[in-house]
Amino acid sequence: MQEPLSPSGRTVISVAHGELEAIVREPAAPTAAAVVCHPHPLAGGTLNNNVVYRLAKALVDGGAATVRFNFRGVGASTGAYGDGIGEEDDARAALDFLQARHPTLPLWIAGFSFGARVGLSVGARDPRVEKLLGVGLALKMFDYSFLSACTKPKAIIQASHDEYGAREAIEAAVHGMAEPKRLWIVDGATHLFPGQLDPFEAAAREAVGYLAATSP
Repeated sequence: MQEPLSPSGRTVISVAHGELEAIVREPAAPTAAAVVCHPHPLAGGTLNNNVVYRLAKALVDGGAATVRFNFRGVGASTGAYGDGIGEEDDARAALDFLQARHPTLPLWIAGFSFGARVGLSVGARDPRVEKLLGVGLALKMFDYSFLSACTKPKAIIQASHDEYGAREAIEAAVHGMAEPKRLWIVDGATHLFPGQLDPFEAAAREAVGYLAATSP
């Protein structure tokens, strides 16, 4: 039986280094369960990031039970920054948490910026994860070539003027990814989508619908 959530959805996820602060949102009859990973901890990234919030909202509205959480050392989460490696462990712990709450639902993983790198990397390797959603891929910072061999459905959302991977770069990167895949470009936006959160959320809703309709 699922443990009841507080009205705020706030909870904690147990991990080896202590616990992760998290917020869970669950539609009445979820059809999937999704983990959402936030931007770089050393650059102010948290589960309360505007893009992360809108991404989680689009997932819930699209039928996915969703958990967004603070990586180790962020907010009330224990531990300290783990150079991306520890954060992958945190993402797997969030998957464990969702799988325990919703053992019959397909697992998805999503993330923004650094969180996209963590989420896509974990999701590509973890056999439990069926579908991947990446936002704001920081192509100038991270290698995404591992997605060339990943045949899980992939949805990518990018700002047209993203400082870490603008239109031409993301189009080339997605071209090299294995099918099935689809790319959304938010015109006029930069990496953090300032002033473009509504168009971003509209793209996220479309991306969630695409993933829901695409067989793994």
